[in-house]
Amino acid sequence: MDTNEQHAEVFRTASALSPAELTAFVAVAQFGGFRAAARRSNLSPSALSHSVANLETRLNVQLFHRSTRNVSLTDAGQRFFARLGPALDEIAKATEELGDFNTTPSGKIRINADATAAEQVLRPLLLKFMAAFPDVHVEIVSERRLVDIAEHGFDCGIRSSEIVSEDMIAVPIGAMQQHVVVAAPSYLDGLPALRSPAVLSEHRCIQLRMPNGRLYRWEFEHRGEAIVVETKGGLVLDNSRLILAAAMDGYGFGYLTRWMVGPAIDAGLLVQVLQEWTPPYPGLCLYYPRHRHLSASMRAFVAYLRDQA
Repeated sequence: MDTNEQHAEVFRTASALSPAELTAFVAVAQFGGFRAAARRSNLSPSALSHSVANLETRLNVQLFHRSTRNVSLTDAGQRFFARLGPALDEIAKATEELGDFNTTPSGKIRINADATAAEQVLRPLLLKFMAAFPDVHVEIVSERRLVDIAEHGFDCGIRSSEIVSEDMIAVPIGAMQQHVVVAAPSYLDGLPALRSPAVLSEHRCIQLRMPNGRLYRWEFEHRGEAIVVETKGGLVLDNSRLILAAAMDGYGFGYLTRWMVGPAIDAGLLVQVLQEWTPPYPGLCLYYPRHRHLSASMRAFVAYLRDQA
């Protein structure tokens, strides 16, 4: 068989395979199961299972070991995935690059952010960007845990600059941030003035449960001296807005961003304490993988944010 005949045979074989079935196979292999793959796509587990079964029938080979508790690649499936995954990545990149020839940015930008960060940037930045580029659609998924944005199909993330990995390109957004200690006037009534964060251990503090299950430790700094306080209190919450509500109702001290509590302080509903112990720190940033090809819409978004900054 000469080279032309080999190419023709490869083309005939590839043409018989469904792109949807190949994509389903890669998704299930990459995420380790039908349910996990379904959570990251718009398909149901049964639809993914049907696509993979059809692909196995076309190829006349079993690609996955299946049980009620586990899905794993067979030896053949592992070899197929090793070859197919990079090829589909190249196709996706080639498709993205075609969008570069479109002078008008369009398409979807998927952003992962914690809820507070999303709230801070939605009105002053995102909605104005969408007004300037009406053909660009934006989807924000807000969650507290820090995820691998590339693995989970996001174009970028928005988080505090301090927690963004160094292998990401980070674009600063907005002003400096500041965590402050606040309490309602009713709780502070009759209490002596707080001179050091260490005395917080003697008071009722509203504690924050982190996504990893740990309680957040309050961090302070003054003239080069750093203090970390493990607070106490009978109320543990996993949402900053709930902490704000509890503090305003006089339960105890809350440790929140100045951006969130500012209106309540200005209205006299909360009082800030230990001001000299809570200096500002770098604010939010938009970040994305350093070596990722940016679509026209992402390039426009990054340029817009740099201009606003």
